[in-house]
Amino acid sequence: MLNVELEKILNEKLAIHRLSDYAPNGLQIAGKKEVHKIITGVSACQALIDYAVEQKADAILVHHGYFWKGEDPRLIGMKGKRIKTLMQHDVNLYAYHLPLDIHSELGNNALLAQALGLQNLQGMEDSPLSIPMWGELEQPISGQDLCVKLEQLLARTPLVSHENAPAFIKRIGLCTGGGQDYIDLAAKLNLDAFITGEVSERTIHSAREQGLHFFSCGHHATERFGIRALGEWLRENYALTVEFKDIPNPA
Repeated sequence: MLNVELEKILNEKLAIHRLSDYAPNGLQIAGKKEVHKIITGVSACQALIDYAVEQKADAILVHHGYFWKGEDPRLIGMKGKRIKTLMQHDVNLYAYHLPLDIHSELGNNALLAQALGLQNLQGMEDSPLSIPMWGELEQPISGQDLCVKLEQLLARTPLVSHENAPAFIKRIGLCTGGGQDYIDLAAKLNLDAFITGEVSERTIHSAREQGLHFFSCGHHATERFGIRALGEWLRENYALTVEFKDIPNPA
């Protein structure tokens, strides 16, 4: 498959035209024209690039790519080394950020909600393109039991706050990655709990004072779902070899 054809397929599947983002979505660095083997991963770090080179991959597909707003544009240091490696080995780099977070089928939020058994999933924001979502459990669960479920699902012990929160959880809000500032919206919607990847000092105060269970489960851990699913979708629908490579990251 041509690299530009692959970009078109991904752009259409994820409907990238629907929203603006903090970084360009699509083909960020062009390599060889023909793509047969793809390595997917959460972030385009040097370890993932080196692995892709070792595997003689034609392309890398990630959730966190390059060229973020406010980022130093110079190709020096760590960033310069990463891009130099890609270009020296003629490896394409594709990245999809918010479109992959919010996708109803392959999105990070939708897949985490599905894994938790949430029903009636809908946006927390008053927008068809809401990033944070919320849904309901069929049967209420305790905060401790939900913590255990998240730990088993994500292979990571969450940072939690249960202080002043209800005894049981039924209505859950979530936003994978760095979504901790949506906690006040979760409280406004009278949700019982809020799950995200990161935590700030102010987040715990918000959880305590507004009576929510809060779970910080790791930015990386909560965003493995979408990119893995996107790669599987490509493998199942096109004649491509796709492998998900997880580069461990405790953050």
